[in-house]
Amino acid sequence: MADNMMRAVQYAAYGGGPSALKHVEVPVPTPKKGEVLVKVEAASVNPVDWKIQSGILRPFMPSKFPYIPGTDISGEVVALGLGVDNFAVGDKVVSWLDLRTGGSLAEFAAAAVKTTAKRPLTVSSIDSACLPVAGLTALQAVRNVAGLKLDGNSEANLLITAASGGVGLYAIQIAKLAGAHVTATCGARNIELVKKLGADEVLDYKTPEGDELKSPSGCLYDAVVHCATGIPWSKFEPNLKPVAKVIDLTPSLKSFAVTAFKKITLSKKQLVPLLMSANAQDLQLLVDLVQDGKLKTVVDSQYPLSRAEAAWAKSIEGHATGKIVVNFED
Repeated sequence: MADNMMRAVQYAAYGGGPSALKHVEVPVPTPKKGEVLVKVEAASVNPVDWKIQSGILRPFMPSKFPYIPGTDISGEVVALGLGVDNFAVGDKVVSWLDLRTGGSLAEFAAAAVKTTAKRPLTVSSIDSACLPVAGLTALQAVRNVAGLKLDGNSEANLLITAASGGVGLYAIQIAKLAGAHVTATCGARNIELVKKLGADEVLDYKTPEGDELKSPSGCLYDAVVHCATGIPWSKFEPNLKPVAKVIDLTPSLKSFAVTAFKKITLSKKQLVPLLMSANAQDLQLLVDLVQDGKLKTVVDSQYPLSRAEAAWAKSIEGHATGKIVVNFED
């Protein structure tokens, strides 16, 4: 392989699922102003990646075909774009890549410094590659929308649905750092894991109690970090305090309608859609929490780049416990 070429995985049209992913050799990108070129060591797969392939954001994303999917990477800086003075060649980093252009399933990626954070050698490439989408979403849901400070003094009651997924497992830990009482839902096989990471109460979502989202201790929720899909508002409402928020991480047209209705009627029980906003400051906070042993990553499975389509299929299948990773160091 020529020095200016790299291995990558891409697709050329909407649809097709894992079988539409093609292994190719393409030129190594050149970092633009405000970017660093990263030699990728690990990348994590998120549901939004294959949802874009399915056309959920058509025609806005991707910006063009063929498209190298993925946004979450960790690796080492090997070149600097113009105007970059806060990173150096050799720095270990974690980055979020713009959804419109993607790029994580490749040996090299150009990453904007505004969505890149340094990581110490004590924070592994695997752990850090899992942080951008899942970690930032969890952090911003708990801190920004639910309004909890990470100072251990919160007395809020939080419900986290689908708590054994990538976002949910981070959300449990971040909520506990704030001091909140956490009720979580998950499948029976993950109850002990969810408890180990800090949940005070765990509901098997397949039981009648889990289906009704009722806290075993009878508490009402100040906020819900809603990582699941398919749960109607009527399930949440009787379990909420008079002033409460349900933070919807996978909003649909129906949920946007409920959000609008709640605002129009001035309801104090709000359905709030959350779209994660990537930034270097929050990424750095997450890296620091990992370094300090306050935030743990749970990896469901790892695949080499040569089996990226298997990672893709695993994510589409659903029910992963934690994160799915493509490891470039294997």
